[in-house]
Amino acid sequence: DKTGTLTEGRPRVTDTTAFGVSRGRLLAIGAGLERFSEHPLARAIVDEAAERGIEPLEATDSRALAGAGTEAIVDAETWYVGSPALFRTRGHDLSLYESLISCLEEEGKTTILVGTDRVIAGVIALRDTLRATAARAVRELREAGLHVAMLTGDNPRTASAVAALVGIDDVQASLKPDDKLRAIAAYEERAPGAVLMVGDGVNDAPALAAATCGIAMGAIGSDAAIEAADVALMSSDLTKVSEALALARQVRDVSRQNIVFSIALLAVLIPAALFDVLGVAAAVVAHEVGELIAVANGLRAGRA
Repeated sequence: DKTGTLTEGRPRVTDTTAFGVSRGRLLAIGAGLERFSEHPLARAIVDEAAERGIEPLEATDSRALAGAGTEAIVDAETWYVGSPALFRTRGHDLSLYESLISCLEEEGKTTILVGTDRVIAGVIALRDTLRATAARAVRELREAGLHVAMLTGDNPRTASAVAALVGIDDVQASLKPDDKLRAIAAYEERAPGAVLMVGDGVNDAPALAAATCGIAMGAIGSDAAIEAADVALMSSDLTKVSEALALARQVRDVSRQNIVFSIALLAVLIPAALFDVLGVAAAVVAHEVGELIAVANGLRAGRA
């Protein structure tokens, strides 16, 4: 995932462009719709309004649109705040705003539109900060022999800009939660091994659950993501993903060593006891010593 995983998950509003309304009213509407959302982009809009001393407008019948935005009623009219794709599905012709949107997205910003079924009230641009360890984490995963891909609900231009910074070539953007599920299924069909999904948000939860193994950013991840994942990282350091994989491989190797050692020991002790090469007491002592050796070998993983 990109937002909150490769990035800090604390985007800031960088640009507000209003059409037919003041910037203050644009933010008041956006903050009113997003006030109860937990999505990082929603929180950024609410925080921006608060910093400017703008009171969010009262919004009722608020409803989250999975992977797209939010809708609610403001002043007896249904308003929407969300991605350009959301407004295209509502029948809007965005050709007049395409140049502005493209320019903002090429700068690595995420564009959010605010409007109704009749009009576009404005565009809010936000930018998130890339995690300091993101590029290194991707490099370490590749060095470990993994193919790394980005699955994000953000627009293709912003996703490509972030992917270029961290060294990811395989990018799938504008994905809703169901799209991420299908992407995971597609990777599982063609992958030679297993599929590992790393994410932090509610939108990532289905993909985390569907992957062979899901890793949630436990320090900042949503409850839904942590519940759906198999592993939760208790820090925001992405390099912990490669550390977790290395530890898992070490535990697997130690387990195999102990299994082989135990079977080999029994293969020697049982015939030796049957044919009186060893007494029963000596065989029992040898078996117990073997168990202690296996336990000591297993404890090596705890020192990793």
